[in-house]
Amino acid sequence: MTDDVWKRQEIESPCVKLCVIHPETRLCTGCARSIDEITRWSKMSDVERSEIMAALPTRSAAPKARRGGRAARLQRKR
Repeated sequence: MTDDVWKRQEIESPCVKLCVIHPETRLCTGCARSIDEITRWSKMSDVERSEIMAALPTRSAAPKARRGGRAARLQRKR
């Protein structure tokens, strides 16, 4: 008996099992995909997946700059 499901030639998911959606960028901090991309991944065509995979290295899931610490929090409350 063969199981063709496990022999499909699909693009692997970029998921690294660090699934946290950043509140500002709305991207996963683990794989840099959006919620929509994560949800639709299994139903996407190879072309769609390839396009997302090509775009991922240019995405920044979380801002690189510091947010300003206590001083910035106090300023936002005003």
